[in-house]
Amino acid sequence: MIKLYNDGRRITAALSGDIDHHAARRMRAELDDVIARSRPEMLILDLENVGFMDSSGIGLILGRLKAVRQCGGDLMLKNVQPNIAAVIRLSGLSTLLAEGVKA
Repeated sequence: MIKLYNDGRRITAALSGDIDHHAARRMRAELDDVIARSRPEMLILDLENVGFMDSSGIGLILGRLKAVRQCGGDLMLKNVQPNIAAVIRLSGLSTLLAEGVKA
């Protein structure tokens, strides 16, 4: 599930639940739509209410990073749970993000 907050330049997407193959597919479509319509300077993914994420979540984040950078923006994660931060760090994705990964 995604709740979106858009102030015109920054979009915060509060994700919730587990991010597995099925959830990532739904989230990807919704996020791609909002990125294409809004062309944000910053996309913030708030992961506070995400309890589990597998490689599908890494793919979700990496794909949205590419999409928002193609619009001239960047992506940042916030409120990342320690178990999810570990997955992101192990994948190497944290080195590509605007402010790394903060648990």
